Amino acid sequence: MRIAVVAITRHGIAPPASSMKWRNTSRTLKPAMSTTAALDVTLPGRPQTIGRLHPVTQTMRDCVKAFQEMGFRVAEGPEVEWSAYNFDAMRIPDDHPARDMWDTIWVDTLLNGERKMLLRTHTSPNQARVMERTPEPPVRVIVPGKCYRQEATDATHEWMLTQIEGLAVDEGVRMSDLKGVLYEFARKMFGQDRKVIFHHSYFPFVEPGVEMAMDCFICRGSGADCRTCHGTGWIEILGAGMVHPEIIENAGYDSSRVTGFAFGLGVERVALLRWGIEDIRHFYANDLRFLGQF
Repeated sequence: MRIAVVAITRHGIAPPASSMKWRNTSRTLKPAMSTTAALDVTLPGRPQTIGRLHPVTQTMRDCVKAFQEMGFRVAEGPEVEWSAYNFDAMRIPDDHPARDMWDTIWVDTLLNGERKMLLRTHTSPNQARVMERTPEPPVRVIVPGKCYRQEATDATHEWMLTQIEGLAVDEGVRMSDLKGVLYEFARKMFGQDRKVIFHHSYFPFVEPGVEMAMDCFICRGSGADCRTCHGTGWIEILGAGMVHPEIIENAGYDSSRVTGFAFGLGVERVALLRWGIEDIRHFYANDLRFLGQF
């Protein structure tokens, strides 16, 4: 092949001279595409990997939808919280074990020589914020979000958990209303065949307080050699109760006129029960073989 050599000036390409020289090159040009390797436009394209929602997020949205269908609205709050909202507003005194360094993750900032900020241990403080913003009942709200605790991890416990707490305050609210809401929630999430039990428990912000548990999805309630339910046959799913009159008074409401109920559930626990997962730690191990199943 021969290549012509031309000159480029500031006025453009110089006209070819009569004495233009040609230079031989040994390089040979190949066709852009061989006829035997032509593109087949009828072939299907390569499938793209499509992401999906995390199973905890899926469960969170389903739980929120179930409560919204019962008339609850959604309110979110800060994850870094003041101890006044996280503890004081919930009737948790200074000498309560939950305030200890080995139970709560405190922010390393001192105000007047004391730690006042922390990673919230529950979403209850936002319930107090909602009542502050609501001069008069009724209040019917759920508060979803992440919480943090200095806790040893096992098959049913993690140091970070996703929680949904609910609050209803109005005239004539009774314990039967609370049980009706929770029974309906259980039916919406798990169907009719799962067993539910209530038993008395203590929480400083409710009186009386109860815990709701469901039959273990691994041993089907037998408890035989089951590490998931620790041999009890039941897995606690949430705590609840009637709002303590002191909390109602602190919100500026008349506790002789209005009452309320509150509940809080762990979203990961609900996901365990939904899909029969044996270990809560699978959710945050980032194993795509596990996450890809949902």
